[in-house]
Amino acid sequence: MSRAFTKEQDGDASPADIGERPVSQHRNLVTPEGLAMIDAQVAELRAQLAIAEGEGDRERIGLVSRDLRYWNARRETAELSVPDKDSKVVRFGMNVEIVNDDDVVHRWKIVGEDEADVSAGKISHVSPVAQALFGRGVGEVITVNDKDWEIAAIGTEG
Repeated sequence: MSRAFTKEQDGDASPADIGERPVSQHRNLVTPEGLAMIDAQVAELRAQLAIAEGEGDRERIGLVSRDLRYWNARRETAELSVPDKDSKVVRFGMNVEIVNDDDVVHRWKIVGEDEADVSAGKISHVSPVAQALFGRGVGEVITVNDKDWEIAAIGTEG
């Protein structure tokens, strides 16, 4: 029987079938730490690609190549942004402390999309909370999810 009419076995998908990682359409603002993280990702993936190529692991080559294309694209579009430490209003890269009427306090650093990690207190600049905070100062109130939050502190340290 001709090979053209046989069904591929499960798990035999070609590396081309994995699809690309979606790249955000938002501005790729990054903090200095975010830029370093992107550079580290690119370096690590280049090393992994060399190993996979040396081993002839086509599936791994496909996966690593896809991730490397993503991080190269993010590096090419990265816009380093460092806030003015004397700013009196919330800007990208700043730390913000907000408190609600129940004395619940949240502390966030507003960072790039690839840096965001809510469990580490880092939110993306495109998140609804960050968008509500931008341009506002200490004492101002924002509303998120029908709850009012007062900006208690802003800063660039930490």
